[in-house]
Amino acid sequence: MSEEVLIKAEHVSKKFCRSLRRSLVYGVQGVLHSLNPFSAAQQERDLIRPVLDQELRRDEFWSLRDVSFEVRRGDCLGLIGHNGAGKSTLLKVLNGLIRPDRGRVTMRGRVGAMIELGAGFSPLLTGRENIYNQAALLGFSAADLKSRFDAIVEFSEIEHAIDMPLQNYSSGMKIRLGFSVFSQLEPDVLLIDEVLAVGDVGFRMKCLNKMSELMNRCAVIFVTHTMPQVFRVCSEVVLLHRGSVAYQGRDLATGVGRYFDEFSSGEQTVTGSGEATVVGLQVSCGKVTAHLHETLEMPFGSDLSVQLRIQLRSDLPRGRVQLLFWNAELLPVLDVMDTDLQGYVFDVSSSDRCADVDVRMQRLLLNAGKYTASVIVLSEDNRVLCRHDRAFEMTVVAACASGASMILPALWDSKPQATCSSTEKED
Repeated sequence: MSEEVLIKAEHVSKKFCRSLRRSLVYGVQGVLHSLNPFSAAQQERDLIRPVLDQELRRDEFWSLRDVSFEVRRGDCLGLIGHNGAGKSTLLKVLNGLIRPDRGRVTMRGRVGAMIELGAGFSPLLTGRENIYNQAALLGFSAADLKSRFDAIVEFSEIEHAIDMPLQNYSSGMKIRLGFSVFSQLEPDVLLIDEVLAVGDVGFRMKCLNKMSELMNRCAVIFVTHTMPQVFRVCSEVVLLHRGSVAYQGRDLATGVGRYFDEFSSGEQTVTGSGEATVVGLQVSCGKVTAHLHETLEMPFGSDLSVQLRIQLRSDLPRGRVQLLFWNAELLPVLDVMDTDLQGYVFDVSSSDRCADVDVRMQRLLLNAGKYTASVIVLSEDNRVLCRHDRAFEMTVVAACASGASMILPALWDSKPQATCSSTEKED
C-alpha cells in the first residue's frame, strides 16, 4: 500500500432545506455572503469548525455531518449505508458537483466519476464520440487515447454499437461504456456509485476484477448495497447513518454487520396451500432455547436442535419437511435435508393430525452473522403445503468473520524449502 494520500475529506458537512422557497432564499443569502470581501476569513473559519445543530435554519437538515477519511493510492474505500444515508451526496461533494457547508475536500490527480448512470455522456453523440469527450475531460491527449481506444471498446463488449447514438443504448450498455472509459484511461481517483448493480453478472465480475487491478495505481471509492462486493474489492469501509459516520475501519465484517443491524428483522410470512401448519417450534443450542418467532444466539461450531410440531389437513396421511436458512441479504445459505438429501417424511397421528419432528445439526459452521430459518412442508407430490418464513432467527457469534457464508477449520501444514523453482519445463 502506498502512503500517498489521493483523497482527503476533513469534517465534511452538507445541509439541505426541505422547503423549496426557503432553499432559494437561503441560496441567495449564501451568494451575497460569499461576495462580501470581509467575509472571506470567516468563511475559512466556518469550513473547519465543528458542526453545530443550532446552526440549522428553519426546514434545514444535515445530509452529511462531520465526515472525515483518507484514501491512499492502492486502497478501495467501501461506502455503505441505507438509502438516504448520504452516500451519493458525499460522492457529489468529492467530485465537486456541490460545495460543502463545512469541511474541506482535497483530491490529487485525475478524477474519474461514475456517480450516475451515463453521467457525463451526451445522448446525442455516438459511443465513439463520447469516449473522445471523456478522455479530453480527464486530460488525455488524442495521441494517448488512440493507443487505448481499441482496449476501451474491447473491454466494453459493445463493438457492434460503438457508432450508434448513446440514446439508443440500454442502461447496461451505458454502464459498460462508462466503466470501460474510466478503467482503461486509469485515472488517479475513481468514484463509483452503485452502477455495477446494472448489467449481467459476467460483466460485473469483469469490472470487480478490473477494480482490483486498478487499486495498485489509483484510489477508489465504491458505493454499493451488495455486501459481497465489499468483501471482494474493498480494503476499508465507512458506514453512514443519517449523514454521520457510524463505523469506519478495515474490519469489513464489523462494518457490514452494523449495516445489517440498521434494518428491521421483518415480519413472519406464511404461504402455501394452507394444508399444513407449524403449530409449535423450539430451537436449542446447549441450554439456550428459543421458540417460534424468537431469536437464538449460538457460538460458531455449536450443535443445533430444532423440534417442530406440524399439523396436516385430515385427508393427508403424511408430509415432507425441510429447513432453509437465509443470511442477512436474504440469500439461501443452508438447506437442511435428511440423509437421503430429501425432505424428511413424517406421518401424523389419527387423533389430532399432528406430528412431532426433531432435527439435530452437529457442529454448524455458519459464519458469524444473523440468519433466519424457513420451515417448508411439502406433500408427497411436491406441493407446498406450508412455507413459514422467519420461523425463528439466529445470531452466530464467531471469533473470526469474513464475507463467506461458512467457515471451515482445516489442518494446514508447510515444509520450508531452501530454494523455490518453477515446476514448468522451459521450451
